[in-house]
Amino acid sequence: MSIYRSGVWFVKGLREYTKSGFQSASKNFNNADLEVNVNDRAFMITGANSGIGKCAAITIAQKGGIVHMVCRDVTRGEEARQEIITQTGNQDVHLHQLDMSKPRDIFKFAKSFRESGKVLDVLINNAGCMVNTREVTEDGLEKNFATNTLGTHVLTTELIPLLSEREKPRVITVSSGGMLTQKLDTNDLQFEKMQPFDGTMAYAQNKRQQVVMTAEYAKQYPKVHFSSMHPGWADTPAVRSAMPSFYEKMKTRLRSADEGADTVVWLALSDAALSHPSGLFYQDRTPVATHLPLAWSKSTPQECAQLMTQLDQIANRFKE
Repeated sequence: MSIYRSGVWFVKGLREYTKSGFQSASKNFNNADLEVNVNDRAFMITGANSGIGKCAAITIAQKGGIVHMVCRDVTRGEEARQEIITQTGNQDVHLHQLDMSKPRDIFKFAKSFRESGKVLDVLINNAGCMVNTREVTEDGLEKNFATNTLGTHVLTTELIPLLSEREKPRVITVSSGGMLTQKLDTNDLQFEKMQPFDGTMAYAQNKRQQVVMTAEYAKQYPKVHFSSMHPGWADTPAVRSAMPSFYEKMKTRLRSADEGADTVVWLALSDAALSHPSGLFYQDRTPVATHLPLAWSKSTPQECAQLMTQLDQIANRFKE
């Protein structure tokens, strides 16, 4: 990780990604953007049982949306589902069990959902992980890559046919500003060459991949509006467990999970979000640059296309 990129990024983060950064940015928000009723629209949210995913699910349920929670842990997922129903009064909240690190299961789930007769207007790719030691799944995939990148790719592409049937369909991917510290690397997707393994760097690379994927999807699937976003530095269970030292240093300055989820909700619900081109990266309801100044982190169109080809090739090994 470039020392220059890391330093510039951290200074930027202290100014923009904290609670005070959100409070400053929110002065320019148009509250009318979220004065919507979406009781005829269906939303799928991965990792919806806690943190940003749960906050987004609650707000969408409050607005009358049909909510499909996709969670790895059934017990925690059901507890969250009941809490969302109780809090919002919306009974149309459904739980689906799925581990986003298992591509075979994702293919089966997407096929089953497509064939169920259900509709889908918005997919929110929120589930993610930061595993700080190199773990390999039963499929032979590095855990961070399998969950954050490949799982997101398989679920998104497999649900495109269903999304394309609807009016104004959207896909939102919860990325991270940490991706600004990374240049896309298509030569080591599974971090086999990373010595020593660095979970934070692997996660940032995955998030860079998600931003590239979003821009590439926008070219491939013009019927769907794609976006990725940075929630800022938010106080979530994932941050506490995966980045305990960062949490301890920054806990008084972190955004709430609701503040972190604000742009997810805005991208999912508002008509204003659709006024921007598909494929952009957002921070606090605003499209922002995907590279730091003078950071030498930009990729060629060929490198971006290569990522998509590699993802398809890996995914196809698990398609039955």
